[in-house]
Amino acid sequence: MANTSEIKNGLCIQHNHAPYQIIEFLHVKPGKGNAFVRTKMRNLNDGRVLEHTFPSGAKLDDIRIEYRNYQYLYNDVDGYNFMNMDNFEQIVLPKHVINGSAFLKDGMNCVIMWHADEDRAISCEIPATVVLEITYTEPGMKGNTATNTLKLATLETGAEIRVPLFIEIGEKIVVNTEDGTYKERSKS
Repeated sequence: MANTSEIKNGLCIQHNHAPYQIIEFLHVKPGKGNAFVRTKMRNLNDGRVLEHTFPSGAKLDDIRIEYRNYQYLYNDVDGYNFMNMDNFEQIVLPKHVINGSAFLKDGMNCVIMWHADEDRAISCEIPATVVLEITYTEPGMKGNTATNTLKLATLETGAEIRVPLFIEIGEKIVVNTEDGTYKERSKS
């Protein structure tokens, strides 16, 4: 059992019969009345975000979480297939538990969060940035490097993002997987 003074970003708790992860929190001490903690939590079963206020000193039911390394293999009608890097066991995850599933590339290493008491996967985190190749985009015009204008490009995973006008087909770029934005050209 934890209490509100132990709340931090990333803490996983059981709340309303569901596992939640703390995204943001703020300790508030008003001039009049009791202190409280305002939180923003993500439901680990369905991904919805909930704002909740806990009174100061309230008991929280924290849950044991394990992080395991897996490698993405492929996706099919059943879901996304991953292989444990330690014992080569394979699991299938649904799309809604994977953050940034549009940027998954075969052979990519991911970290899967496990609910240790129930022995089930809760969520899958892919790397914050990935290097992907452009498979289709409209041709750029010479001299269009000074403006901040963007065009649509299709990546090797099938995802579409907006890139600068000077990016061509076949180039490798770095993509921020958290918000799906172009970061820079790949140096490799």
